[in-house]
Amino acid sequence: MPETTRFAPSPTGYLHLGHAYSALFAARAAGPGGRFLLRIEDIDPTRCRPEYTTAILEDLAWLGLRWEESVRVQSEHFADYRAALDRLDGAGLLYPCFCTRAAIQAEIARSGEAPHGPDGLLYPGTCRHLSPAERARCMAAGTPYALRLDMARASADLGDLAWSDGARGEIQATPQAFGDVVLARKETPASYHLAVTVDDALQGVTLVTRGEDLFAATHVHRLLQALLGLPTPRYHHHALLLSAEGKRLAKRDRAATLRDLRAAGKTAAEVRTMAGIKG
Repeated sequence: MPETTRFAPSPTGYLHLGHAYSALFAARAAGPGGRFLLRIEDIDPTRCRPEYTTAILEDLAWLGLRWEESVRVQSEHFADYRAALDRLDGAGLLYPCFCTRAAIQAEIARSGEAPHGPDGLLYPGTCRHLSPAERARCMAAGTPYALRLDMARASADLGDLAWSDGARGEIQATPQAFGDVVLARKETPASYHLAVTVDDALQGVTLVTRGEDLFAATHVHRLLQALLGLPTPRYHHHALLLSAEGKRLAKRDRAATLRDLRAAGKTAAEVRTMAGIKG
């Protein structure tokens, strides 16, 4: 069956073999007559650079990939994410959090508890209990804040949520394990969780393919789909390519980039084979 799939890299560095595998996997998963889309996830202005976006397009074209135009660039669509935030806020599901990271760590240390979720230590909910007057006072003073989802309230009346995963079957969503996730910050108007959920719906993606390192995030995405009235695509969280040492390939570890391989004389066909996808 034809699918609409996507590859959605962040322009924070050059693509490596792991990216090549993920892009080729998504393109193949679209199937005959399907649609393969490209999205640039550049919502973090402190890490994303336009020269990496240019390099991404060049590398994917060199690999022989062809995608349906136009490319969706997240930084051009903040209004879409704002509309989603407004809907959640109108339903009373968001609250401003004025805590710094240091303050959160201190609060956790004082409580003597350190509950963990998939993303690390869970936020203790300090600002969830502020009165409207206290929130207004902090905002008027210009105190920086993030917008958090009140997870208990958001998930209270939704009942059981699930999604279909091509690698693991039917999965029951348990977003509560993430606690009150951040959906926006002043410097980043939408979180990864919010932006990809909105984008996949607006782009009509029917099958989300991505690395198994993002499997846990799907619990939050399934909740946001329910809250925003968005369709739920099917998912396939594929295995990650590993280095000779058994470590996940990563930009921060300076994994060999596609540009390095090309400069070393590798052909696109050879790189596709190295990535584990032939043809």
